[in-house]
Amino acid sequence: MTEAAIDEKAGRRGRSGRSARRDGGSNPHGVPYIVRNIPAYDILSEENLQKIERTADRILAEIGIEFRDDPAAIDHWKRAGADVDGVRVKFEPGMLREIVASAPHEFTQHARNPANSVQIGSDKVVFSPAYGSPFVMDLDKGRRYGTIEDFRNFIKLAQASPWLHHSGGTICEPVDVPVNKRHLDMVYSHIKYSDRPFMGSVTAEERAEDSIEMTRILFGADFVDQNCVILGNVNVNSPLVWDGTMTKSLRAYARANQAAVIVPFILGGAMGPVTNAGAIAQSYAETLAGCALTQLERKGAPVIFGNFLSSMSLRSGSPTFGTPEPAIGSMVVGQLARRLKLPLRCAGNFTNSKLPDGQAMQEGLMSMLSAIHCGANFILHSAGFLDGLLAMSYEKFVMDTDLCGALHSYLAGVTVDDNTLAFDAFEEVGPGSHFLGSAHTMRNYQTAFWDSTLSDNEPFEKWSEEGGSTDIATRANRQWKRTLEAYEAPPLDVAVDEALCDFMARRKASMADGWY
Repeated sequence: MTEAAIDEKAGRRGRSGRSARRDGGSNPHGVPYIVRNIPAYDILSEENLQKIERTADRILAEIGIEFRDDPAAIDHWKRAGADVDGVRVKFEPGMLREIVASAPHEFTQHARNPANSVQIGSDKVVFSPAYGSPFVMDLDKGRRYGTIEDFRNFIKLAQASPWLHHSGGTICEPVDVPVNKRHLDMVYSHIKYSDRPFMGSVTAEERAEDSIEMTRILFGADFVDQNCVILGNVNVNSPLVWDGTMTKSLRAYARANQAAVIVPFILGGAMGPVTNAGAIAQSYAETLAGCALTQLERKGAPVIFGNFLSSMSLRSGSPTFGTPEPAIGSMVVGQLARRLKLPLRCAGNFTNSKLPDGQAMQEGLMSMLSAIHCGANFILHSAGFLDGLLAMSYEKFVMDTDLCGALHSYLAGVTVDDNTLAFDAFEEVGPGSHFLGSAHTMRNYQTAFWDSTLSDNEPFEKWSEEGGSTDIATRANRQWKRTLEAYEAPPLDVAVDEALCDFMARRKASMADGWY
């Protein structure tokens, strides 16, 4: 099936340019992803990178990783020549790097609107919302469990933002839907309320397969077999354990030629060493093993090398987010991923703050800039993350997407050409005058600077007298409400919609509700 045929089937309608920006439509700037024009930063020497790789090799060869409750994964490792003792698997140095060499360096994740398909890898950057929070919060209702209505609201806010590129996955847990059925409603909501790429379920193999089957209904089975249309975010049970729930879902995505995002979550001092270098070596070993397993399941399947380093308060045992040690650690992970030539998911907008306040933005910016500078290609948790990922905040979501807009300009770097050097403006203005009315300013003023929709740049008197002395969270509260009020769903072909609803109804009828 061609992309044009998929476009017609799914009822896609792309918009770009200034008119789309005004009405909040999908991809209003015509930028489905960012092509970075600034370098990723290499902070470690070759000698020190090799030390980390050698330590990871020793972990893999001398200690090994356990693969629990997945005999098929164990069989893969036996056939590949690993040293298998029950569920403990050990690997000769270099073995896993050789296996992952078959994975693509860059791949396309297709959206139902082709204008919104994203490239993941090399110099491309994709922003995606935060993922996995059981709670939601806003300034009006406070903190509460997430519902399917909240889930859909966040999809709509992401779709309306010109600065995000991806619809995300489990933006919040819709706890009003049975655990064993909510994946159907979540995937359907991504398809129904967004025409951007999205993620599927990983909480059980059959839920991963349901997610993939729904994309076959949307795109066509042949297209899905040959193209990536969905991502699955799978986590290592650190330290050094891959459990069967995750490896079975990982293999389901790889088997269908869809991309698994392989992510250890290492809380320094709990699930890994307190020292950065040791935690990075552990992360490298765990992630490399997961990436290699996708290639044993289906050689050439797309995979994303992921990482989630975090620190903790050694006084209380509480996780801490947005701290400098994991941020600088992300820079090293970026170097290691580039040596493997694999797309990278790393860092995001992390914070421990319980409110969309100064702490939230300070910690979030520390972490988000590490994702930008480490060379991350797929940045999950770009918007909405609050309270150590326990809550998705409506206000923080809007504040974070505004920051993502600034990062679009930051990643564009500095263009140097006859226009930007502006010599003609100096000739026109001369010494002692100003550039406000110059021809150069008039040519460039609409595009020269990124313009925040939330920041208040007015004098104090105007801010206090006309603006009501509002802070940014209050302005964000007003903005997300206006956005939802104006939201219009992208059109979806009626026959596709009916087929999806029929599939969901049959799957739900096949099992009793599970609330565990």
